[in-house]
Order: sequence, then C-alpha cells, then structure tokens
Amino acid sequence: MQLDELYMLRCLEIAQLGTGAVSPNPLVGCVIVKNDKIIGEGWHQQYGGAHAEVNAVNSVADKSQLAGCTVYVNLEPCSHFGKTPPCTDLLISHKVGRVVIANTDTNALVGGNGIAKLKGVGIQVVQGILEKQGRELNKRFFTRHEKQRPYIILKWAQTLDGFIARSNYESKWISNELSRQVVHKWRSEEDAVLVGTKTAGHDNPVLTVRDWSGRNPVRIVIDRFLRLPDKLSLFDGSVKTICYNVLKHEEHPNLTLIRLSETNFLESLLEHLVSIGIQSVIVEGGSTTLSLFISAGLWDEARVFTSSRQFYSGIAAPAFVGTLLAEEKIESDILRVFSPELKTHH
Repeated sequence: MQLDELYMLRCLEIAQLGTGAVSPNPLVGCVIVKNDKIIGEGWHQQYGGAHAEVNAVNSVADKSQLAGCTVYVNLEPCSHFGKTPPCTDLLISHKVGRVVIANTDTNALVGGNGIAKLKGVGIQVVQGILEKQGRELNKRFFTRHEKQRPYIILKWAQTLDGFIARSNYESKWISNELSRQVVHKWRSEEDAVLVGTKTAGHDNPVLTVRDWSGRNPVRIVIDRFLRLPDKLSLFDGSVKTICYNVLKHEEHPNLTLIRLSETNFLESLLEHLVSIGIQSVIVEGGSTTLSLFISAGLWDEARVFTSSRQFYSGIAAPAFVGTLLAEEKIESDILRVFSPELKTHH
C-alpha cells in the first residue's frame, strides 16, 4: 500500500467519528503529515461546528510546521462561506505544500472550486485516493446532492418461510434480541425512520433509540387519510415527528402534519425531507410501504434479517431484486444487505 493510501485510510477512519452528529454535512477527516509523521489530525464533529481541516490545523502545536506539509482530507476542502469560513483559505494561509483528496465535492457550492483555488496558488493537489471508500463513507451526502433525495435504507425481519407478520398483522419478535439491538444502533446513525399506516396502527412502535446510546431519528409516518388514533406512541410529542397525508397541514409541538398531493406522493415526500435537511431514512415497514419504495425504484440498501422461525402463513415479505453485498450471522438470525444494482458479469 502506498503512503498516500495509508494516510487516507486514517483520514476515513477518523471521519467516521462524526457519524450521527454532522448530517446534513458530510463526514470528513483530515490528517496533516510532515516528514512522514502525522503532526495533526481532526474531524468534523458537530453540524455547524468547525470543519475537519480547522480542527486538524488547531491540533498542531507549532504552526510553523504547517508550511510545506501534506494535508490529507477525504472530501475536497470547501471554498465558500457556509456556517464557517472556507477551509481552502485556511490551508493557503498556512502555506501547505500538498493536498491529497479522496472525493471531489458534488455539492454545487463547492464542486471543484476548492481544488481550483488551491492549484491557483501553486499547491499540489492529488485527487481520487481511495475514492471508492470515500464515496461509501459519504453515500448519504452524495445521494442527496446527486439524486436530490435522501439515502434510503429498507429494513425488515422475515421468517425462514418468508413472512414478515401473521395474518392478523402480529409481527412481534421474528428476529432475536441482538438483531433488535442492531436496529437501535442503526436508528442512531440515520436522520429519520419511516413507517406506514398499518405498521403504526398494529405495532404502535415508538421508533426511538433505546438499546443503544445516540440521538433519536426524526419519526415519519405515512397516514394518507389521517386514520391513525392520536393515542399512538408516534404522536406522544416526545420526539420530532412528521405525518405525511393528503388532507391537511398542521403544526403541533414536535409533530407536523404535512399535506402532499396524491400524485407523486412518495417523490414529494422525499423532496420535502431533503428540503428540511434529512439526508437518510430507514424504512421500517410494513410490507405495503416497503413495496411502495421498491416498485418506485427509490431505495439504496435493503437490510433483511431472516430468523429460524416459521409462520407457515401470513403477510409475505416484500419481493425485490438486488445484489447481495454482505451477510452475517447474528446468533440465530442471518442479516443480509442488498443493493438495488444488479452486478453484470462480462
């Protein structure tokens, strides 16, 4: 492995420390190297807070060391004034010698400007180091800017014989306790979690992070004709919740009813989420809602738990076509992760 890749790996590693705290900003790490030694590093820790480059520069005790150093950053440094001043100016002011980047920023505000600015003052710029890993790390951010919608994760648990609930919609405890804990961890990492009317009504889910530490995602429920009772946990006002429907718009403490038109309901819903800074959504059911996303081709990842139990009859798991990306055993369950792209063999 080349040195540039080695330092970029470290960069991606510390960038991940911002998971769950920086959205809708990207996850960014920065490593500063002088004479083959890391002299400073930092990452973007909090939305609205200092960027990775600023934290890395601040971590260098002797600022004179920065002249001529190499700066590794997984995303092109910003060149615009957002919540903080541009990082390109900071690097230029310290006369760094070389900047190594994994990904160009596809945000229209940056998009190559940072690189052009650095090159303009004679700083050497190397691009595309561990580009694939960088895109994977910031898949939510890139999806939002390139597809103008949040990154969508479908999640369900099914029995060995392919059911996600009994005929009366009872779906309690298909997966084991450890698998359920994994789901709580996932919730803490994404911006929002979504369910349909039937799941909300039959399961009365709370959709918060309980068996894990971390922030609660925004709760989203699709209830087109506002048939769900007010006494559901989703409407308890404990966590920011959005109810998408076709009837009315209303604001309550921690609960917003958003009216969408029946045509392009799903697309409008995703558009609205992006407009309020929601960059990723876990769709947790039920079968009808999951199938809605699948048939519209609006998903990026499916995470499916299969347990060793059998129901013999009931509500079938959603049907979909995808490519298996990963598979792991979680005690008695098997978790499989799929992407919608079918790999073609040449």
